[in-house]
Amino acid sequence: MPIPETILDHPILSARYFFPRRDPLANPFLVEVEGATLACHYEETDPGARTLVHFHGNGEVAADYLHDFVGATTHLGWNVFLAEYRGYGTSTGTPSLGVMLEDVLGIFQALGRNESDLVVYGRSVGSIYALEWAHRYPGIAGLILESGIADVLERILLRVTPEELGTGREDLETAVANRLDHRAKLHRFEGPTLVIHAADDDLVPPSHGRRLHEWSGAPPEHRILFDQGGHNGVISRNWSAYLQVLERFLGSV
Repeated sequence: MPIPETILDHPILSARYFFPRRDPLANPFLVEVEGATLACHYEETDPGARTLVHFHGNGEVAADYLHDFVGATTHLGWNVFLAEYRGYGTSTGTPSLGVMLEDVLGIFQALGRNESDLVVYGRSVGSIYALEWAHRYPGIAGLILESGIADVLERILLRVTPEELGTGREDLETAVANRLDHRAKLHRFEGPTLVIHAADDDLVPPSHGRRLHEWSGAPPEHRILFDQGGHNGVISRNWSAYLQVLERFLGSV
C-alpha cells in the first residue's frame, strides 16, 4: 500500500485528473524543476512593476491567455507570468497532483521577485497551485481564485476510488489533508483574497467559491458571483465587468 504522501502522484489519479494539451509558445520562459522543464511565458513590460502570476485551468494551456488576458493586465500596469504545468504546452514531464506542488518553488525562484511584488491567480485546478504559493509565500501582495476548488478530496473521488489507488479511504483523506487543506491554507494567509465564480458553474459548483471566500475572511465585496459564464466562460461572458473587478482588486493591493 502506498504511503499517504505518494497517493497523490499515483499514475491512475494523474491520468484521470489532468487533461494536458500540447500548444507551443513562441518564446517560452523555461523553468527547470525536478524531472521536468516548464515552458512558461513572462510578459515583462516594466521591470519596476509588480507581476501577476497566473495558473490556468485543466484542459487549458498558457498560450490560451497570451492575447486578451495578457494585454488587459499589462494595460493595468502589471507584468504577467503565465505558469505552465508538466506535460502541458511544450513542458516536459507528466502532470502529477502532488509533485506539481513542488513546482511552485521552482517557478518562484526562477522569477527572482520579492513576494510583495506578486499577486497570484489560480483558475479552477490552478487554484490548487495558487493556494500552495500563498501557503509557502504568505508575503505575496494578493491572491485571486477563479472557479476555484475548495474540497480537493471531493474532486478526486469523482474520478477514482481509493481502491483503484491501492489504498483505503482513510489514507487518501490523510494525503489530501496533509498537502491540500485549502481551509487551513486560507486561514493562515493574511493577504487580500478575491474569489470569482459563476452562479451557473456545474463543474465546480459555486458552493466551492462560497467556502473559499468564507475561509479567507475576505470582505463581502471580494466575493464576485457572476450570473452566467459557467465554469469555462467567466471571463469571456463577463469581460467588461470582469476587467473592472480585476482593476479594482489590483489597484487596492
